[in-house]
Amino acid sequence: MMSRVLVLGTRNRKKLGELVELLAPHGFTLQTLADFAAAIEVEETGDSFAANAALKATVQAKHLGQWVLGEDSGLAVDALGGAPGIFSARYSGEGATDQKNNELLLEKLRDVPLARRTAHYVCAAALSDPTGHVQATSQGICRGRILFAPAGSGGFGYDPLFEVIECHRTFGELAPAVKAVLSHRSRAMRELLPQLVRLAAIGQWRLSDEQKAP
Repeated sequence: MMSRVLVLGTRNRKKLGELVELLAPHGFTLQTLADFAAAIEVEETGDSFAANAALKATVQAKHLGQWVLGEDSGLAVDALGGAPGIFSARYSGEGATDQKNNELLLEKLRDVPLARRTAHYVCAAALSDPTGHVQATSQGICRGRILFAPAGSGGFGYDPLFEVIECHRTFGELAPAVKAVLSHRSRAMRELLPQLVRLAAIGQWRLSDEQKAP
């Protein structure tokens, strides 16, 4: 049986954890770039989440000779005109960390009342075959608002500040199983899943049977 190796175009193993349960039942073996010594850093020069996702997927896939799932995600705050947007991971500049990014976001929203602190997470995904051609795309969105202080220690990024209003909890407080249903990333993956299954069913994953991770 084919292994259907699918490389997630990130070294962030927390992102891998969110996807394994969703894709494993369909015969996909997920790996990250951390599993490949030859993996390269792809410069995110796109002007949108979708463009960056496609770059991460196609450039890395052609370099590794593997099927690669690239995704770009971030936070868009309405009161800030959609910022930090595609710069979410590096919002606080060189040497950015989750803590620094969160602190800057709170500072930017210091005088903004709760009713105007609406925001949404976005995840754009792109699947590239080993030749560097995009075979499937999707996007997921999760809406909420930014609180005045962090709550919860789960998740990563802006999760402790992002409250899902209907749940009265931040992503940092929600159990992983609940976040897996609601998150922008899982929504994007659920939209992409039928396309992955179709590609596997028509034999498009044949290269994965021959190519093994180094």
